[in-house]
Amino acid sequence: MARPGQNRNLYQTAGLTIIYTEPERSLNVVRTPKHARTDVNAFIILDSEGHRVLAKYYRPKTNAQDALSPKDQRTFEKGLWQKTKKPGGDVILFDGHLAVFRHSLDLIFYVIGGPTENEIMLYSVLTALFDAVSLLLRNQVEKRAVLENLDLVLLCLDETIDDGIIVETDSTTIASRVSRPKADTTEIVINEQTLMSAYQTVKDKVQQRIQQL
Repeated sequence: MARPGQNRNLYQTAGLTIIYTEPERSLNVVRTPKHARTDVNAFIILDSEGHRVLAKYYRPKTNAQDALSPKDQRTFEKGLWQKTKKPGGDVILFDGHLAVFRHSLDLIFYVIGGPTENEIMLYSVLTALFDAVSLLLRNQVEKRAVLENLDLVLLCLDETIDDGIIVETDSTTIASRVSRPKADTTEIVINEQTLMSAYQTVKDKVQQRIQQL
């Protein structure tokens, strides 16, 4: 999925382009230091009808004026869904953005980056997020489960991407950080039961001593 670097002017290109790469050319790509880090512009989940389930946009690091308004975000999501609603493929260049995506039952997960970002890194982020959510939802990655556990999905997102910067790509690590033990209330019950049990034991022994006198 690696591809040679492209001019930043492509950011304003409209329309849809399927990305084809030439292996012999991609072997010679050398990224400059400022392009060494892959930034994420947005993470989006749409349902099978193109409606937003979850979307988080990050402000561009270079050109803040390129940030999409809420209205533009909806327009972008609708157009993106139109181009990706049928299963097949996993990366497109759409409306000046590089989008990697993955279908799951009645949902489509997207990670959006600039047109010159590393699609391999973007897809690794998408895979990590999807797999972490899948682990937490016990492989039931569909609209109802996601909406019922939206807090977990958001926590997964925050553990993976921080202000557009990729911070983690291991799904197991992400899921382990997000999952919280449900032992807080249980521990209280156990402690109370333990105290009551100890009290009853002492009480029984005292009664036995009294009877022996």
